[in-house]
Amino acid sequence: MTPGEVAGFLARAEERLLELSIDSQRAEWVHATFITEDTAALASRAYARLIQETVELVKSAERFRSAALSEEEARKLHLLRTSLPLVAPADPKEGEELTGLVNSLQDVYAKGKVTLPGYAEPLDLEGLARLLAQGRDPVELHRAWAGWHAVARPMRGTFGRYVELANRGAREVGFEDLGALWRSKYDMSPAAFVAETERLWREVEPLYRALHAFVRRRLVGLYGAEVVPPAGPIPAHLLGNMWAQSWENLYPLLAPPDPEGGEDLTSILVGRRTTPRQMVEHAERFFTSLGLPALPPTFWERSMFQRPRDREVVCHASAWDIDFVEDLRVKMCLEVTAEDFRTVHHELGHDYYYRAYAGQPFLFRDSAHDGFHEAIGDTISLSVTPEYLRKIGLFARGASPAQDLGYLLHRALEGVAFLPFGLLIDAWRWRVFDGSVGPREYNRSWWEYRRRYQGVAPDGARGEDGFDAGAKYHVAANVPYMRYFLAGILQYQFHRALARSIGWEGPLHRCSVYGRPEAGARLQALLQLGASRPWPDALEAMTGERRMDASALLDYFAPLKSWLDEQNRDAPVGW
Repeated sequence: MTPGEVAGFLARAEERLLELSIDSQRAEWVHATFITEDTAALASRAYARLIQETVELVKSAERFRSAALSEEEARKLHLLRTSLPLVAPADPKEGEELTGLVNSLQDVYAKGKVTLPGYAEPLDLEGLARLLAQGRDPVELHRAWAGWHAVARPMRGTFGRYVELANRGAREVGFEDLGALWRSKYDMSPAAFVAETERLWREVEPLYRALHAFVRRRLVGLYGAEVVPPAGPIPAHLLGNMWAQSWENLYPLLAPPDPEGGEDLTSILVGRRTTPRQMVEHAERFFTSLGLPALPPTFWERSMFQRPRDREVVCHASAWDIDFVEDLRVKMCLEVTAEDFRTVHHELGHDYYYRAYAGQPFLFRDSAHDGFHEAIGDTISLSVTPEYLRKIGLFARGASPAQDLGYLLHRALEGVAFLPFGLLIDAWRWRVFDGSVGPREYNRSWWEYRRRYQGVAPDGARGEDGFDAGAKYHVAANVPYMRYFLAGILQYQFHRALARSIGWEGPLHRCSVYGRPEAGARLQALLQLGASRPWPDALEAMTGERRMDASALLDYFAPLKSWLDEQNRDAPVGW
């Protein structure tokens, strides 16, 4: 092995991966914004080519495992090895079978529909989600919930074979199983990462349990103790969401009194005839107020802000980095609502991250770890406060202490309620991948994890002929999920660091860094590193800390926690 062999391999690999990634991004953009069988086939082919060549490069790189490497070379090879969430086995037949299995699981999910009494047509997931969000009849809610979970039943056998083949592919590139491959992305051993996620969960669990107890008591008052056990887990179908992963749809039932009558952002936006493009312009001005550059003209020419009338599109909000340099875009079917106003601030967070690390070598053009990318957008959303809305002329007044509890409760029903679900998806899959949970106990173990972490339960027995985990897209589609749990912690740590950078001394939940370039400089110090350094280095660049820490989240919600404890004084906490 010559001294330049590793460097030459990496240079060729990065050049080829960049080329294939651009091809895949362009094809997928066309498919997502113009859905036809042809665009789907072209996107699928481009992505398959990227995956195939990446796997070949990963396997070729195995010969360098014992070579003398520079720090940069070692990091690039590690990032290459862990870049894929799925590695096909070397046997071509098994590789093709694995790809087919994953596609078939996604197809079952995508095509799922449920026939309910009183509805003329079967309901897809979007229709069922609306019913769960708005409905209050426990019988109808259970039918919708159970119907969607029945859609996943045919996945059970397929999933078992997928686990077998996915583990085989992971072992061929040096990992114990697929879960170990996923956990190896975090600059620590897989075992240490398990301990890290459990440590973070233990820090936030008391706040979650207080929120759970408060919500349960209110639901007992609404539905009765015969439907909601006063000291037990909450029935999963009553929390306003198909997976009970966020509870903000229950806010109208739970809201504390607002003596001043809060301003309604949606009504204000609609009343001013705000356009979707203007909502995006508001978000861009947030970033430029931090001293960051305006988005390139191509962003405005090539993004999709509204659902087109002449074709089918994928409306799920997403940010795009087409050429991994400057061709930044967002794809959204924006509605003029408060929720979408915050969402577009989040999505531009991704685009500004893409742009900041564009000068790095290709294998470093990513976030410090996958939780960072999600956390950046969420951090910006935390600055969309009443005071920020006043400064940009949307609200007549800013933050009011009398409205703090309602503001914090709404955020907690979305963010705090999500944390255990964000953790348990992969905690369960890791045990499936390492063989601790076998196919005969998929459903039982799934609900054990739901009960242990979330304190939710199904309404009635769930037999082993079902596969309730598959009712969540990320399980069916082989998408790692821990990034969302980590983002749920990191966003508050980032927010606190930015608040400190501007000398903020008030309650953390009232802080907005809008118009503060010193906060932008602190943010940019993290963003521009990309994946070039281990994530503790990137975290330190922004926060001065080298460890993920949930204390910022607890600081943010401290007033709410005190209020919840008072509300729960005579009520059971836990399940």
